[in-house]
Amino acid sequence: MGDYIVLIISCIFVNNILLAQFLGNCPFLGTSKKMETAVGMAMAVIFVLVMAGAITWLIYTYILVPFDLVYLRTIFFILVIASLVQFVEMFLKKSIPALYAGLGIFLPLITTNCAVFGVCIINIDKELSFMQSMVASFAYAAGFGLALILFAGVRERILLARVPRPLQDTSIGLITAGMISLIFFAFKGMV
Repeated sequence: MGDYIVLIISCIFVNNILLAQFLGNCPFLGTSKKMETAVGMAMAVIFVLVMAGAITWLIYTYILVPFDLVYLRTIFFILVIASLVQFVEMFLKKSIPALYAGLGIFLPLITTNCAVFGVCIINIDKELSFMQSMVASFAYAAGFGLALILFAGVRERILLARVPRPLQDTSIGLITAGMISLIFFAFKGMV
């Protein structure tokens, strides 16, 4: 049990996929202007990442390794992730059209989100067991969501502040993301 707690803390804070490993910055910057959109994207990433982590681990362990097809893992992993994102996109379009419209182009971008693909590769490269892979996938996704929601909260407050013209929009967003990233680097020596 203690190993799982260390794994969770490590994935959420110490090795945050977004702020410490810098994977998945496109949806981070694109969907963090409103809190509702950020929460929706966080939930979509959690679902896709956990499911992708499980399916890719199973494919790698029971198909690619036994049949000596490890060199095809990138293709298989991308197919799995793309299929899951299609499912999420169809679900949101049918069930929550407002969130679907709010996420816009960034929802299909989860397919090419290097954070999702990166976590699948990290789980395999670290030789995690299936359960560890599931916990790590969820924790990485929770860390992604935490960073996204924190950033959305800060960006909503920035909209109310007077920001000098050269720093408006993306510039202040990048500076703020860098500052939040520095906060997460404070956890680096913990685990």
